[in-house]
Parts: sequence; structure tokens; C-alpha cells
Amino acid sequence: MNSRKWVRLFLTTLMIGGVLTLLSSFIIKSDSYAEVFQPFQMFELLGLLLFFSGLGFIFSVISQMGFFAYLTIHQFGRGIFKGSWTSIQVFLIAFTIFDLIYFRYQAAEDGSIWPYIFTALGLLLVSLMIAYFKAKETNKQAFVPALFFMVVVTSVEWVPALRAASSDYVWLMIIPLVVCNAYQLMLLHRLTAEK
Repeated sequence: MNSRKWVRLFLTTLMIGGVLTLLSSFIIKSDSYAEVFQPFQMFELLGLLLFFSGLGFIFSVISQMGFFAYLTIHQFGRGIFKGSWTSIQVFLIAFTIFDLIYFRYQAAEDGSIWPYIFTALGLLLVSLMIAYFKAKETNKQAFVPALFFMVVVTSVEWVPALRAASSDYVWLMIIPLVVCNAYQLMLLHRLTAEK
């Protein structure tokens, strides 16, 4: 991949993150917008729009760092573990799903386990779909690495929001992370195939 393709990937992913976070904020943080509209405060509204766009840019940069870190880790894993690298990835996927349910539930002081189960299963289902399409467009050996990236790397990138006290930021961050990660994953083989 040459620098022109990398800049294209960087800028488009950056825009996706910024726009998606801004659009998500209208729903997830609607109370913040409601305060600005009653009475209408132009500068406060502009500040909110810039804040959520900027937050989305940060989320997309986190996504891109995770993507390039994964590409490096994947190459090391294939070199060091050889044929067992696929099994290790499957184990780490299962452990991450368990972690998203059990350890988050244990850290919560009250409430039901069901929201954590639904969250983890939702991430897994979306990841399975993306991995399926990646394998369909490339080869069947791409399924497990794509699933690993979408589940494990996305979960690692998601940690700052998972540690936040507000659940709003959990949802505000996961939407652009999943979409940016899926976009990079699905675009990579197209960029490397281009002459």
C-alpha cells in the first residue's frame, strides 16, 4: 500500500468516525441538545457539534491504530505460532466474549446480567456478518482473522468507554468503532489489489 492509498484510508475513516458519532449523538445525547434549544443558544449548539465531531475523529483514530496494530500482530502470530495461530485466535475471541459478559457484570454493583449478554452477542453477530463478507470477497482463511479483529480488537479499543461511568459513551463509541473497523477491513484487500 502506497502513501496515497494510506491517506485515502485515513481520511475516509476519519470522516466516517466524525459523521457517525455526530449523528449518534443526536439520539444518545439528545438531552444535551434539548438544553441548547430551550432557549436557543447558537454558540452552545456549535460547541456541541464540534465536540461530538471531534470525539468521532478521536474514535476513528483509535480504530485506525487498532487496525494497524492488528495487522502487525497478525503477521507476528502467523510467524511465531504457525498453524496454531487460528486456534489461538478462536480462543481469544471466546475469552473476549466471556470477558464482555462476566467481568463487566461482576464490576457492576447492581442490575441484571442480560444487558451484558445482549451487548456481547450483538458485537459477535455483527462481527460474524462482517467476517463472512470478508471471507466471501477474499478467501475462507480470512474468516477467523476478520472475526478476531472485529471482536477482540474492537473490544480492546472500546475499553475507555467501558470504564466510563456513563453508559451513553459506551454506545456513542461502539457505533463508530464497529463501522470504522468494518470499513477498514473490507477496504484493505481492495486497496492492496489496486495497481
